Amino acid sequence: MRYSKVYIESFGYELAPYIVTSDDIEKRLEPLYQALHFQKGQLESLTGIRERRFWTPEFPIEEGAILAGQKAINASAVPVQDIDTLIYGGVCRENLEPAAACAIAHGLNLNPETQIYDVSNACLGVINGIIQIANAIELKQIRAGLVVSCESARKIVDHTIERMLLNRDMPTFINSIATLTGGSGAVAVLLSDGTYGHRSELKSNSKHRSQLLGGIVRNASQYHGLCRWGPDPKYPDSGHHIMETDSVAVLKNGVNLGIETYKAFIKEMDWNGNKPDKVITHQVGAAHQKTILQSIGVPEKKDFSTFKHLGNIGTVSLPITAAIAQEREFLQPGDAVGFLGIGSGLNCIMLGLQW
Repeated sequence: MRYSKVYIESFGYELAPYIVTSDDIEKRLEPLYQALHFQKGQLESLTGIRERRFWTPEFPIEEGAILAGQKAINASAVPVQDIDTLIYGGVCRENLEPAAACAIAHGLNLNPETQIYDVSNACLGVINGIIQIANAIELKQIRAGLVVSCESARKIVDHTIERMLLNRDMPTFINSIATLTGGSGAVAVLLSDGTYGHRSELKSNSKHRSQLLGGIVRNASQYHGLCRWGPDPKYPDSGHHIMETDSVAVLKNGVNLGIETYKAFIKEMDWNGNKPDKVITHQVGAAHQKTILQSIGVPEKKDFSTFKHLGNIGTVSLPITAAIAQEREFLQPGDAVGFLGIGSGLNCIMLGLQW
C-alpha cells in the first residue's frame, strides 16, 4: 500500500506516574525465587527492562487516552471540529460495550459527525488505526483523524505475581516472564491530508510534519496460540485474567515473520540498501530488539528504544517511542523512517515515513 496525501501532524502521550523497577517485582517474588534457587536480577537480565510505569489502581483507561489526545490536538493546527474519525486502538478498556472511543470523543469534545469506534489487534491496534485513517484521507473521505490508546499493566502483573507465588514452579515462571515486562501509558497520533498550517509557537522539531508513504502487512496466524491474555480458564468466574506467553516460540516465529515482512516492505517502499535511515520497533525487550535488528540487517544505531525504562506498553509502545524519539531529535527532518510493528496472532505491520 502507498499513500501520497497522508501526514502525521502530531503525537501526544501521557506517562503513568508510578515507577516500578524490576527489583521491586523481584522483592514480591522472593518466595518463588527461593523455591527455584534464583538469584536476584534475573528479570532485568532476561528482558533488559529496568523499570516500567503503572497508573493508580483505579485510573480510568479513557482518561489516559483523553489526556494524550488533547496533547496531540494542542500540538497541531488541526481544529478539533475537523477531526472526522476517532479510533481507540488499545487492548485495555473499561467495558466491552460501548466502544471506549465514545467516552474519549466526549472527553475531547469532538463534533457529533465524527465517526468513533474501537480497533483491537493485540499490540498493533494503533498501527491498524493509523492505516484505517490513512485510507480514508487518501480517498478524500476525511481531512483529519485521531488514533488514541491507553494501556494498563498493573492488574495483569499483580494477578500474575499472585499465580506465580501460588504455583512456585518453573513452567509458570517461564510462561509469565513476558507479562512481568508490561508497562502503562497513553498515546495519540493525529493524521491529516497536509493542508493545515503549523503551530508557530511550538519548538521547531515538535511542529515538524512527517509524511506517511506506505506500508506492508503480513500474518502467521498458525501461531495465534503462542500468547494469550484473557479470563483464567481454571477459574472463569473469578474475574481474574491471565496472560501466558511462549516467549521462545514467539521470538523464533516472530523474527521469521519479521524477516519476510521486512523484505516485502523494502521492496514496497522502493528503498535501497541504505534505507531506512531510522527505525522504531515494537518495544518487547532486549533479546527481541537485538535478534530482529540483526536478522533484517539494520544497525542498532538506527533504532531508538524505550523498553529499558517504560517496558512493553502494548499498543502504546511503538508510537510513544516515536514521539519521544522526535522530542530527543533522534528523528530528523528528511529521515526515511520505518515503523516496525509486530503483535500476537502473529501479525506484522511495517510503515514507511518521510520525516
